[in-house]
Amino acid sequence: MTTIPTAAQSRPLPGAWLVVILLWFVAGVNWSARGLIVTMHDSVTAAIPMTNTQFGLLTSCFAWTYGLLSPFAGFLADRFSRSRVIVVSLIAWSVLTWLTAYARNFNELLALRILLGISECTYLPASLALITDYHRTTTRSVAVGLHMSGISVGASLSGIGGWLAERHTWNYPFQLVGLIGVSYGLVLIFVLRDAPKESVSSTPVAVSVPVASFREALASLFGRRAFILLLSYYGLAGFVGWAILGWMPTFIHEHFNLGQGAAGFSASGYVNIANLCGVFVGGILADRWSRTHPRACILVPAIALCFAGPGIFLTANTDLIYAAMFGLVAFGFAGGFSDANMMPILCVVGDTRYRATAYGILNFAGCLCGGLAIYAAGALRDLHLSSVQILNGGAAVMLLCPIFLFLIRPPVTPVANP
Repeated sequence: MTTIPTAAQSRPLPGAWLVVILLWFVAGVNWSARGLIVTMHDSVTAAIPMTNTQFGLLTSCFAWTYGLLSPFAGFLADRFSRSRVIVVSLIAWSVLTWLTAYARNFNELLALRILLGISECTYLPASLALITDYHRTTTRSVAVGLHMSGISVGASLSGIGGWLAERHTWNYPFQLVGLIGVSYGLVLIFVLRDAPKESVSSTPVAVSVPVASFREALASLFGRRAFILLLSYYGLAGFVGWAILGWMPTFIHEHFNLGQGAAGFSASGYVNIANLCGVFVGGILADRWSRTHPRACILVPAIALCFAGPGIFLTANTDLIYAAMFGLVAFGFAGGFSDANMMPILCVVGDTRYRATAYGILNFAGCLCGGLAIYAAGALRDLHLSSVQILNGGAAVMLLCPIFLFLIRPPVTPVANP
């Protein structure tokens, strides 16, 4: 039977909240950098002519590259210094974001998006693993949720790309975000540190057993039914989530006749502000319930996600902008519950030695499916399929997601859970 940790075992390590705050800003820069291009459809395609399929491919190739390399990137963070992996990743993707401003044709733009996927894939597994190194069970979901709120803010701020492009050029937002990221990365070299190894776990076995190999990590993770269920959920959620990220600004722009800047803010702002609220509420509820229920971090997002599919359906099938935004809020709020609890779920059902690897594999599934969804949506648009029909399909897929979470059970023999 899974046990409930004592107060002493649940206490975060010294400096735990500082690490979350430092990484909050990194997460914001990360999602701002990757999301800029989808808010500037008209400006980018005016400067570099391309079809809808090609424009979708810019995000799809990023997602596929990001996803394919995520398991290996996660293993790097399990094997080497998590903090150094984070800093190198931040500086690399910031330089590439800055270079994107100087792309002269579609092929150069595509190559830079692929390189951006390579540079960014190491960040999220390493950062979430570092946070859970510092935070014990009853502060874990709140800590992860606070970090993920940085993602929500960064994704919302990426909507400024369309606005800046209208007032300057499409190059300017990439230059700005790139320089901000490089500057902050140089600061983190001196202030971000790994958790003390001797204090990470209260279980001597977890400290003494080294990370053996990537093959062993895969065998350990895929030998667990709960991890396979979680992976299935994450792939379906990624299929819908990436499609929303890639095409919702264009849908709002066309369906409600809003300008590029207003559509970008509407599509990214409402959903990400709701996500920001969701990560806090979902994290707090899961941490409080986890004191008495070992499945709390699983059940809280599963219940919330029952409202995500109906939210997408409402957005797709209304002619009222306020109703559409309400649907996006429902989708974003439910997604926040999931974001706050993914790494805590892995800590309950996975192998503690391979937390970053496990999250990297989840990223692989989510991004592979998400990239396929973005590319397919662009191709279907070129074939003149209605955006409403595409979004309705996404809503139907989203209805399946909570089912996989409800089926997850912690192992009978407790997983070491520092």
